[in-house]
Amino acid sequence: MKNLTSILLIILFFSCKPTTKQEQKEDENSSKIEAYELTSATLSSGKLIRVDSFPTKYMKPRPVDVWLPENYSSKKKYAVLYMHDGQMLFDANTTWNKQEWMIDEASSKLMKEGVTKDFIVVAIHNIPEIRWLDLFPEKAMQNLTDAQIKEAQSIANTKVHLDDFKGDEYLQFIVQELKPYIDATYSVHSNKENTFVAGSSMGGLMSMYAIAEYPEVFQGAACISTHWVGAMPRENNPFPKAIFSYLEKNIPKAKNHKMYFDYGNKTLDEHYPQYAARVDTIFLNNGYTSQNFKNLFFEGTNHSENSWQKRIDIPLTFLLKK
Repeated sequence: MKNLTSILLIILFFSCKPTTKQEQKEDENSSKIEAYELTSATLSSGKLIRVDSFPTKYMKPRPVDVWLPENYSSKKKYAVLYMHDGQMLFDANTTWNKQEWMIDEASSKLMKEGVTKDFIVVAIHNIPEIRWLDLFPEKAMQNLTDAQIKEAQSIANTKVHLDDFKGDEYLQFIVQELKPYIDATYSVHSNKENTFVAGSSMGGLMSMYAIAEYPEVFQGAACISTHWVGAMPRENNPFPKAIFSYLEKNIPKAKNHKMYFDYGNKTLDEHYPQYAARVDTIFLNNGYTSQNFKNLFFEGTNHSENSWQKRIDIPLTFLLKK
């Protein structure tokens, strides 16, 4: 009887064990965040959950949308795809150019056909006035001389300084604030093998930067129409060299990561083909193969959501294939 009492006391102790301070803090933060279903959104399937101004200590707050696929259920676990420029992904009725990525259409189709694992999409809105500062790979600026920084300011037509770049803070927001909230709020896998990031143009640069800075968090990145020129295209541009120098030093290990890049050759995309060979060399020289690296060219395609929506199924399949 005495032994039985001891066992019961031990079970009671562990069952009532208090949560850690970190767990309490995350629960408190999650409970303060107000989210609601965006019923006004025009979707082909699934639903959008919006946080109007996601609280953060790292950068200027902005909306975050979470797309849940049709028949989302808390009884199973989903992978997570984080995407930049979130206001451009789902509903052309609300975008500035009346175009969209059609992420809900493409994702739903791939999941229904059993091509990809089940996943949700976390869409981080941009703030147009500071988008360039938020999405530029901040540490790449360290590869520029003072003279090149002044030249870069001229290229970007801005007087910004190094301290104005917020790429590192943007990633801290995702990894330290947004991801813990998503993991605690939705029925998702929280491990690296089920966490991905994607974006286009400057968002392509930031997706590359995200997996390079946090290879333990993200397994794969889709970098679509990656803006290797860094700012406005021009001759003797110092940005590409700085970005590639950073990438060469910080490339994620090939054995457990996936990297997808693509580019067209019309409008702004016409400036990207010249960098394709450099991208191939960097990754192929570091152990990547066709199994975990793509750098695809799409003849005649331009720099727009209409172009990206027509091929988004390719990177989604590459990253999330069952």
